[in-house]
Amino acid sequence: MTEEHPFAQYIKTLGKGRHGSRALTREEAENAMGMILAGEVEPVQLGAFLMLLRVKEETAEELAGFVTAARRSIPIPETLPGIDLDWSSYAGKRRQLPWYVLSALLLASHGISVLMHGMKGGGDRVHAVDALNSLGISPSSSLNDALDKAKKKNFAFLSFDVLSPELQSIMDLRPLFGLRSPVHTIARMLNPSSASLSFQGIFHPGYLDSHQHAASLLGENIVVFKGEGGEAERNPDLACRVRTVLEGQMNEEEWPALFSVRHVKDEEMDVSRLSRLWRGEIDDEFGQMSVIGTAAIALKALKRISMEEAEKLALAYWESRDISFPERVA
Repeated sequence: MTEEHPFAQYIKTLGKGRHGSRALTREEAENAMGMILAGEVEPVQLGAFLMLLRVKEETAEELAGFVTAARRSIPIPETLPGIDLDWSSYAGKRRQLPWYVLSALLLASHGISVLMHGMKGGGDRVHAVDALNSLGISPSSSLNDALDKAKKKNFAFLSFDVLSPELQSIMDLRPLFGLRSPVHTIARMLNPSSASLSFQGIFHPGYLDSHQHAASLLGENIVVFKGEGGEAERNPDLACRVRTVLEGQMNEEEWPALFSVRHVKDEEMDVSRLSRLWRGEIDDEFGQMSVIGTAAIALKALKRISMEEAEKLALAYWESRDISFPERVA
């Protein structure tokens, strides 16, 4: 009889039928992801594992284990510069422009250090890297480069394929499955700089709970909400439910809609409009309130202030923004 592969136990745990299967423990999830990232798993096993997880959806305990193993596979420096805000960007936009990029730059221009990481671009969506390129801001060449830039200039963007080529290769399997895998969730939770606060947007509301509880298990501060297009961007047309973990305390609150009438889908998706809005050359009420509203959510958590104070501060930041800041970041 052929000896059972060491990874088979994890597939068996997830796929042993309606009555025999169960979720992985945090330790099992960490060990399983460690084997995957070490190249100790056969391709057919990886596919089975990912899709079994996709069907049942990962638990907070599994997610915490996966993230721990994923971080261990990344060459993170022992000494970190003390970044304020980790901003994950993995969905891409197709109805509205990625206004959240200006939110991140707005915070950065007022002294808050931001490390954004996300997709390398491409496909039928507009990604952060596309918006940043239009602003003249290039992605960092390595994690060390991104950390240095975020500390010195308060903003840096790192592409996921540079941050973790191994996880990117798993994410690239999506066209073969026709479904997302847990890697899309893991990527959002990575926080490679160990920033003080992780800022995350998701598309499916059901993931709010798993992100929040996984952050609690990891002992980290997080803001997570259903963002426009799945990005960490407040849609000013809708009320926004925000989950947080701050100093070990979990909370949930609703931010009200900023407009009484919903705006139509953006037909052009012209990223050059971001720089023009930043410089005050065009008026776009949806874009402007997306920027200010998103920044307010981050400021409330970063500065531990009230919702009203955060919205006033975000507006003040916008009105006093440094028009030349993107050039200085580039």
